[in-house]
Amino acid sequence: MFNFLLLIAIYLPFQLALNPTQGVDLASGRVLIIILFLVWVLKGLKNKKILLKNKLTSVFLGSFLFLNIISLLVAKNSEWSLRKLMFLFSFVPIYFVAQALLNNQEKKEKIIKWLVYSAFLSSLVGSIQFIAQFIVGREVVYKFWAHYVAVPFLGKSFSQAVLQNPSWLVNVAGKTYLRATAFFPDPHMFSFFLGMIIPLAIGVLVTSSQKKAFNFFIVLSLIITNGLTFSRGGYLGLAAGFIFLLIIFWQKIAKKYKLTIITLVIGIILLSLIPSPINKRFQSIFNLKEGSNQGRIETWRQAGEVIKDHPWLGVGIGNYPLEIKATANYREPIYAHNTYLDIAAETGIINTFFWIVFLALTTLGLYRSQNKLFVFASVSVVIFSIHSLVETGIYSATILPILLIISSLNNE
Repeated sequence: MFNFLLLIAIYLPFQLALNPTQGVDLASGRVLIIILFLVWVLKGLKNKKILLKNKLTSVFLGSFLFLNIISLLVAKNSEWSLRKLMFLFSFVPIYFVAQALLNNQEKKEKIIKWLVYSAFLSSLVGSIQFIAQFIVGREVVYKFWAHYVAVPFLGKSFSQAVLQNPSWLVNVAGKTYLRATAFFPDPHMFSFFLGMIIPLAIGVLVTSSQKKAFNFFIVLSLIITNGLTFSRGGYLGLAAGFIFLLIIFWQKIAKKYKLTIITLVIGIILLSLIPSPINKRFQSIFNLKEGSNQGRIETWRQAGEVIKDHPWLGVGIGNYPLEIKATANYREPIYAHNTYLDIAAETGIINTFFWIVFLALTTLGLYRSQNKLFVFASVSVVIFSIHSLVETGIYSATILPILLIISSLNNE
């Protein structure tokens, strides 16, 4: 069963879409996780032993799921709520299964390494995709991805929705670039994924005595490809993760290395002042007059109004778009661009508290670990948490299960 879990973890960034009925796209990873969960439950019943760990963390995750269900009581469109609930409940089981199956240090370290290797392959695809536009032309690459990549990996309906509201292109200083997305629906989710894996890759580099050059190349590839997504939320998450990493390890770093790190930080700051597309994109984070920033602030204001009117149970999971636009369809990308506001608007502020505590307990548990690799995993959760301030990744068929696998490493 462990090998099955390992296979799912590796497959997540490459999962194909299933189309069971017209208008319904189903990430194949959901099916695999449900199969894994059922086999685990049946085996546990046969042996009369189903093991659940991390009781306090699991309580808050369970409470979060419970309030999502309760929000059905106030939902205008119960079908939308049920579809979103089915999404959550098809992925959350991997958290409990991973807790049980990752029952020793060797297995935990192995799944981390294979998550890193899988992300490395995904980053190569994203980098090739980006570089190709300078060789064969942006339109050629765009059409190829739209016609031959989007449908098999996203599904017919979802790919159409993505292409109708494209975020694949970015204009920086008057020039338009095709952003790296690999097999993800948009660059923001790809950046979410890479950002969470980068600390794990650094952890593998630091803790492994073999393949140092190869592991360093992996870290470099992940960081560069993350830059090519042009996701400002991704940049923000990485910056926060780097600061957190320095804080928790500063006292343990030898003095001779501290000067090197300070020099490196100064070098990065000076390098960031040199004009480049990525540099200009990062600097635009702090420009409140920039169009997309103003749009996001307005989106946050709208979400705040919805939360003010429906503070306790929200408007029902999956029903936020209908509060903003009464004629919205299910695939229309209307959300708060902030995970915490999205949760509060749809299921109430108490549920946001449950989700934040779940993330905090996970981070604290991993941070307290005696294993350095797991401490790096706590940085992954920090990056996810900060990036969540400007995007909503918990409804991604890749981001959510990877977050839950990382969370399952927590022994507290």
